[in-house]
Amino acid sequence: MGKLDGKVAVITGAASGMGRAMSIRFAREGAAIVLADLNAAGADEVVSEIKRGGGRASFRKTDVSREDDIRSAIDTAVREFGSLNIMINNAGIGGATGALEAVTAEHWDKTFAVLIRAVFLGIKYAVPPMRQAGGGAIVSTSSVAGLRGVGYLACYSAAKAAVINLTESAAIEFGRQNIRVNCICPGGVNTPLVYRGVPGGYEANEQRMAKMQPIPRAGRPEDIAAMALFLCSDDAEWISGTHMVVDGGLATGNARSAIRGPSGASFSGPSFERPER
Repeated sequence: MGKLDGKVAVITGAASGMGRAMSIRFAREGAAIVLADLNAAGADEVVSEIKRGGGRASFRKTDVSREDDIRSAIDTAVREFGSLNIMINNAGIGGATGALEAVTAEHWDKTFAVLIRAVFLGIKYAVPPMRQAGGGAIVSTSSVAGLRGVGYLACYSAAKAAVINLTESAAIEFGRQNIRVNCICPGGVNTPLVYRGVPGGYEANEQRMAKMQPIPRAGRPEDIAAMALFLCSDDAEWISGTHMVVDGGLATGNARSAIRGPSGASFSGPSFERPER
């Protein structure tokens, strides 16, 4: 038996990186998956891979900054698979990067819309069908950058800190309804969102990130998927309102990287789009 047999999950940002790894792992453990993403080509590949392995999955094109899109993805899960038991708020962008005084209000707002407003909406619309199902598990992706501020990533850090705080508040509200709410704080995970702008791509970034923390290798999407699986399974039935750090020891302070940039700023969107300059 799989750890998620009979469960239904919505996973945002499911077409690549950590969301892709979660989708494949959850499907192998018995869950039916609704992949919510803007990247239709990537999501279709993941759906095909899941179905080849005997799993159940469908894709719903979703802009997580749009309230109706998130609500529609959750409605799709209930309509196609009968219920909702798991909500993964994972979709992310680098967002506004660079010197804080150069960041525009437009880029700040756009970053918060994806990184924290979407988490609020995912929780808001997941709760009613979970309540009807007798409970559920909500897991959001925060970051070690949400634990301490990071220079030249002020907007990203602030949004990820808000994910942790919102997780705690939601856990208090919904615990008596058997709905558990947690988040994960990944460290340096080598995903397309990270390595796309690095000279040498995946391999070069793998070597660079291996030096960032006590465990001398870069994080892998599967590392985060393993924690998400634990938090959504019955193994974690008494865990709620917490942030689980999965970072190879980075947050210990043994090794920390300072993000240094020019006096200007830029905006890093979804992994399949070129950054704005």
